[in-house]
Amino acid sequence: MALPWKTLDQFTTEDEGILELRQRGKGDFLITVGSQILMNSKAQRSEIALGKLGCQNLQKHPAPRVLVGGLGMGITLRAALDTLPDTAQVVVAELNPAIHQWCLGHLSELTSGAASDPRVTVEIADVAELIQKSPKASFDAIILDLYRGPHPQTDQQNDPIYGSLAIAYAHTALKSSGTFAVWGENRDKHFENRLNSSGFTVRCETPGKGGYRHAVWIATKASKKPKRRNSQRKRKSQ
Repeated sequence: MALPWKTLDQFTTEDEGILELRQRGKGDFLITVGSQILMNSKAQRSEIALGKLGCQNLQKHPAPRVLVGGLGMGITLRAALDTLPDTAQVVVAELNPAIHQWCLGHLSELTSGAASDPRVTVEIADVAELIQKSPKASFDAIILDLYRGPHPQTDQQNDPIYGSLAIAYAHTALKSSGTFAVWGENRDKHFENRLNSSGFTVRCETPGKGGYRHAVWIATKASKKPKRRNSQRKRKSQ
């Protein structure tokens, strides 16, 4: 017989209702809102892939700077940290301070203390606003692991995270050849088109084999083109 779920903590959000952290047995956690399961610690292959793919080009970078939007259980953060060098700086934007406390407490062993890693700074902030306010070329990678990803009903221009205006802010905040990695429940061709139109080279992966497979977009900002040198020849005097 399966063990019953035990509620470890809960709090009420302004928009979504009651958010709960539940556990049964060692290392088996759920985060729920109402009757909806947001995250399951036993089904995290796409989150792990998101963190790894978002940082795979930074393994030999001397001092990469990465922004992670959404802390959740810290699975994506752990995967990113395992890929990045010790010199990395990782900023995590998380809306709910209670989730940060869960990652420092109940969920810490699950991720080998990802939220308390010395490379990590957690800001209680809206990641969309943080990206918009960031100076040009602030990050080598931006990774969005939010429980609602892009979908066909997304406002294609004005959605604060996945619309074309928001994508343009992310493009500006990234350094040349920087990576914009995004998690989603399903593939969304409209989102891919918006990324392409904003100057990204995009691929979408569905990690794993069999079963329900989520989408992971890896968008790369084009590197700067070298400036052309003047090739005018000097006229010889006659």
